Amino acid sequence: MYLDVVHLRAFYDLPLGQLLRGLIGAPVERMWPDIKGQSLLGIGYAGPFMRPYLGSADRLVAAMPAPQGAIHWPREKDNACALIEDGALPFHDATFDRIMLVHALDHCSDPSAMLREAWRVLAPGGRLIAVVPNRRGLWARSELSPFGYGRPYSGRQLKELLKNCQFNVTDDSEALFMPPSRSIGIQRAARTWEALGHRFWPAFAGILIMEAEKVVFRSLPADGKKSRLGVLRPVFIPDGAATGLKPVRRTQSDIR
Repeated sequence: MYLDVVHLRAFYDLPLGQLLRGLIGAPVERMWPDIKGQSLLGIGYAGPFMRPYLGSADRLVAAMPAPQGAIHWPREKDNACALIEDGALPFHDATFDRIMLVHALDHCSDPSAMLREAWRVLAPGGRLIAVVPNRRGLWARSELSPFGYGRPYSGRQLKELLKNCQFNVTDDSEALFMPPSRSIGIQRAARTWEALGHRFWPAFAGILIMEAEKVVFRSLPADGKKSRLGVLRPVFIPDGAATGLKPVRRTQSDIR
């Protein structure tokens, strides 16, 4: 379920929102220090994290899902925002070199459909960055930021989701080790929290940031009996355990 775009913009205008923009934006900029001459698509509400590329990218488009709503972006320039359906992007195949998903995979109803569309409009070898709340972190349990209202992920879950949608994970990072709080004292010590968290408790970061590359070709089994694009098996089901149920799925003969 999406948050209203007016509320998202209001949050990033607050002191806490501006702080989070810097803390999350730092690892994003380390992954993508320069995209000069390239095109960048932001899906969800990625505008605050796309701003560093306003002067260098060849083209920027902020695609905001219809249930969330859309606003003029960026404020100081001609509008580069598009209202979209997250499962049917209004762009031609292989249009963009980079895609950034923020407040997207954690709020949409079908993350796989969104990633398949992102794969379609991404150029061969193009890169994608996904920013999602960490299931182990405190920010997924707090309503002080938009990251507490969506679907959190573990690192394993996000990697499997990207892999199943034909993306190869190339880099990952974490952010937001400070506890969720409006306290001025805690916010002033945010950089110290980040340094300590990266060193001593990286698994408990508030945010996961993962970069992946579009995979155009992949090998398939020669016998055709088993597809590598299988569904995710949850870790709470031990290997070899019998569930007593047989799933019903569509086959090629059903489609014909």
